[in-house]
Amino acid sequence: MSWISERIRFDRNEFSGAFGDIGTDFPLILGMIAVSDADAGSICILYGIMQCITAFLYGVPMAVQPLKAVATIVIAGNIQGDMIYTAGFIIGFIMLFLSFSGLIKIIHKIIPLVVVRGIQIGLGLSLAQIAVTKYILPNIGNYLDIFLLIMCFVLALYFMGNRKYPPAFFIFGIGIIYSIFKDYALAFSVFNDVQLHLPIFQIPKIELILPATLLLALPQIPLSLGNSILASHQIVKDYFPEKKIGIQKISYTYSFMNLVSPFFGGIPVCHGSGGLVGHYNFGARTGGSLIIYGSFFILLGLFFSRGLEHFYDFMPLSVLGVILFFESLGLLALIKHLAHSKKELYVGLIIALISAGIPYGFLISMIVGTILHYSSSYFTFFKND
Repeated sequence: MSWISERIRFDRNEFSGAFGDIGTDFPLILGMIAVSDADAGSICILYGIMQCITAFLYGVPMAVQPLKAVATIVIAGNIQGDMIYTAGFIIGFIMLFLSFSGLIKIIHKIIPLVVVRGIQIGLGLSLAQIAVTKYILPNIGNYLDIFLLIMCFVLALYFMGNRKYPPAFFIFGIGIIYSIFKDYALAFSVFNDVQLHLPIFQIPKIELILPATLLLALPQIPLSLGNSILASHQIVKDYFPEKKIGIQKISYTYSFMNLVSPFFGGIPVCHGSGGLVGHYNFGARTGGSLIIYGSFFILLGLFFSRGLEHFYDFMPLSVLGVILFFESLGLLALIKHLAHSKKELYVGLIIALISAGIPYGFLISMIVGTILHYSSSYFTFFKND
């Protein structure tokens, strides 16, 4: 029992931390459901199950997230379910090959830590930009919206890191109260059509392997290597140095999730350093937070999949934006690890700006950052630390 209590706890901090990554996850999941014919119930149920499995395997809040590059392309291009499922299986197979062959360990040795830090900071910049421009600013329409936003920011600033009174309870509480006050019927419309729904079994389409690889899998792999594998491994070492979690284990579970989920209607998923930071910053320290979070999605999929679009009304987007913004601040704070060296600070900032600022930035930044790291002695700009 002591082993379980160290790895899985259910207390106020785990409940608060459980939803520390919802600002990233929920809009991407709902966006993919809205533009495709993918089964909403199956997506949520499988997403929740993968959270729970990860909780028991790791015993820490090792985030499970939608694949961001895949989700962005799906939403932008109205990609349909069969293509999504096939791409997930291909991505899982590629990661399985990298894990089983040992190539993931070689990549880990070649890519220096400063590159990983730069990618983390770049992801923080991207998330901050999304939080402000997509969630917060577009949803300020009147003085009540401004008041809600200010209250959420004040609550997050005051209670962040407080183990007795974790912040998510207050932030979500004021968001729900606001929605009920604004439009009671609309806020609770998600409960109007409750119906049991089970995952739908299917097989990825062989004829879609090539287009799914070119359109969805190849743009995703560089981001996965940088953020899902290398950066997540580093965050675990930062936050849980006593845990001996190898990079190969992270890549294997990444692979397993994507090899299994497509057969039951699940979207492609990954681990993510930003999600881990989000869960941790809002209080999570064990896998209990993931079980709570996963159970939320399982319940959504089993009973409320017909009314998922109404959850935007139940929880204002500006509130999700505040959660996402503070998740991004946790990543941006990692710049402190580069402050001891001018060379590492400059290289890290260059990597961060490339990652956040250009298409395929995570791939390009890994290449450019690694070259800069190993060749910096030739540049006067990086000398005289």
